[in-house]
Amino acid sequence: MNAWIQRLQFFLRLSLGLGLVAYFGEQGRLGLGLGLAVLAVFAHVWASLPLFAALAWVNRRPAGRGPSAWALLQAWWRELPALELVFSWRQPFAAAALPQFLPLAASPDQPPPRRTGVLLVHGFCCNRGLWNGWMRRLQADGHPYLALTLEPAFGSIDAYADAIDAALRQLIQACGGAPPVIVAHSMGGLAVRAWWRRYGAGAVPGASRVRRVLTLGTPHAGTWSAYMAAARNAQQMRCGSPWLAQLAAQEPADLGAQFDCYFSHCDQIVFPSSSAVLPGSRAIEMAAVGHLGLVFAPRVLADLLQLLGQAPADAATTPPAPTAPTKKP
Repeated sequence: MNAWIQRLQFFLRLSLGLGLVAYFGEQGRLGLGLGLAVLAVFAHVWASLPLFAALAWVNRRPAGRGPSAWALLQAWWRELPALELVFSWRQPFAAAALPQFLPLAASPDQPPPRRTGVLLVHGFCCNRGLWNGWMRRLQADGHPYLALTLEPAFGSIDAYADAIDAALRQLIQACGGAPPVIVAHSMGGLAVRAWWRRYGAGAVPGASRVRRVLTLGTPHAGTWSAYMAAARNAQQMRCGSPWLAQLAAQEPADLGAQFDCYFSHCDQIVFPSSSAVLPGSRAIEMAAVGHLGLVFAPRVLADLLQLLGQAPADAATTPPAPTAPTKKP
């Protein structure tokens, strides 16, 4: 269903653009038609410009300065190809292009080798196609993974906890009992926290079932952009929402110690940027990177691969050393 929604959106944009070209072309004003078609088909690109510009004020830091105009321009420019690749191809048409990748036991009597798997969790209005680049690299390097598509697309974030739990169980069993790493983009990080609330306090605590959680632009404390959508999960992500307050109140005080939170002062979807950092977590700033650009930032994948290169036995005590200095929001 998620992919079909995005296919419909893509074809509506394309049809509008072709219609404008045809209409003005018949009137002998083909240039005008082409210009209007570009504006219409890529309306989301131009609409994001005011959001990026506002970050210079919204994300003012203690020094009283927000991100520079140059940093914001770089983030916006890098976001353009990422948006088109993800929302015009990978998610609507290639979400199932790459299968799940799990190791096989040498024989029915021999358990699979102990290794660290990866669970990939997307965010709002996305699906597993978001991670196609990551899946290719993980499979090429022999790292097991599962990539979820969270359904229903516009339901409660709590509804995703069961799918995350089932995927974690499958990964742990296929990887010889080793706890996997979770990588979650945007709303996906809140879905992981919803899973932790439901399953993390059971007979097998969440910390024993997860080696590390990496969140990329997750609105841990909410985001003002969530007011632009009426879906239930969007309402839950609004700053100061009752759902977020209840989630934080029901979590263990040391939950943040399990998380690495990647954030950007140029994130046009999750702002203020401080909301992307869970208290007690390791905050890692990504410079001049937009919201979707966090998925394409080489630094994040490099950190994950570094963590996967460590022995699973190190999971409880040794998080990966960051490849660059970390900063607080």
